Amino acid sequence: MYTLERKQTITASHEEAWDFLSNPYNLSKITPPEMNFQVLDDIPENIYSGLLIRYHVRLPVLGRRLWVSEIKHVRPGISFVDEQRTGPYRFWYHYHEIQKVEGGTRFIDRVSYRLPVEPLGRLAHPLFVRRQLEGIFAYRRQVLAELFPG
Repeated sequence: MYTLERKQTITASHEEAWDFLSNPYNLSKITPPEMNFQVLDDIPENIYSGLLIRYHVRLPVLGRRLWVSEIKHVRPGISFVDEQRTGPYRFWYHYHEIQKVEGGTRFIDRVSYRLPVEPLGRLAHPLFVRRQLEGIFAYRRQVLAELFPG
């Protein structure tokens, strides 16, 4: 099992941050364009526990893939989890939280994941997977800083 955690403070109010984070359509705004992220169904603009989100995403080596996430453990204004139901990982559990802090709001992302096809996955992790995930979160950091400038 691998874990990646990132924190970022933005100048948005707590309410603005939650409105942004809890709208599943905003995921395409914070996903690198080369991943060609595309939501496949009409979904509500606000998450709820049990919501299934189907989308296509382009991944290095694997190409275009269907990914289905279930939204779970929603604590309105605080946190939620998206858990992969179908996709490229053996296991994917992404915890999202926001916290009020001086001068704005802190985003916390913690992803726990397992790769398929062991032991090949252990070899691919440092070469491809970890780098890609770090790149995705670096892109998110940049976009959030632009959307909510300080």
